[in-house]
Amino acid sequence: MTTADMTSFDNVYVLPDPRGYFTALGPYGYQTPAHAQPVFRALAGELEAGRRTMLDLCCSYGINAALVNHDVTLPALYAHYTSPEAAGLTTAELISRDRDFYAARRRPEAVRAIGIDVSRPAVDYAVAAGLLDEGYCVNLESAEPGDRLRRSAPGVGLITITGGTSFLTERTFARLLTVVGRPVPVAAFVLRTHDYRAIAACLESYGLTVERAERTNPQRRFTDPGEQQRAVAAVTALGEDPAGKESAGSFHTRLHLARPVSAPVRTR
Repeated sequence: MTTADMTSFDNVYVLPDPRGYFTALGPYGYQTPAHAQPVFRALAGELEAGRRTMLDLCCSYGINAALVNHDVTLPALYAHYTSPEAAGLTTAELISRDRDFYAARRRPEAVRAIGIDVSRPAVDYAVAAGLLDEGYCVNLESAEPGDRLRRSAPGVGLITITGGTSFLTERTFARLLTVVGRPVPVAAFVLRTHDYRAIAACLESYGLTVERAERTNPQRRFTDPGEQQRAVAAVTALGEDPAGKESAGSFHTRLHLARPVSAPVRTR
């Protein structure tokens, strides 16, 4: 299944703040960041001193960084950004409110967060709100990392992603791991409609062992019967059984966790 076969939500990622993102995705029950939160937190907790940096690919408005580094939940963020109070604010006022909101909920064990996304407004918001320590608007499918990212990448100890793999190929991961300069864990929640094998092979070539979890998690409900039919067909073509998952009305993701060969691999 290609991204062209899925309903596009591209318009919500180019807005100046996350209100449109949560308003558009809420009705479809988008929930992958909630499933990722305990996994990413546990992995972040294993980072060594001097390498306590999480790099979130396809970071959008810094949602994963918010959930890893702050005492918040995804339902709480939906409520926060779709409230009548939020609706009445300018983007500048929302950023000011969010800086206070997240600062008051910052976890003592928070890690440094870097984000990469093709949306300049989303990255700028995440940096301005204090969710990202550094943000980079770059498409690593078509461009090499810039100088600033090259300087920061060697400090990265964990790479995370919750859905953008459908838009990426092994090129992005090769470019990123090259500038990181060593094998680091890569935790990806991958749609079952997407063939991850080429990316997994790339990760293995950089000294990582990739294991996929048996358990799957719902991502969001389908927007219409056509999207569901295409998803069921894609999952079936990849040798998966859509019964009780895509056939029941939702996209499903599976955690693919890559770790350095010498490290234990744990999925759930």
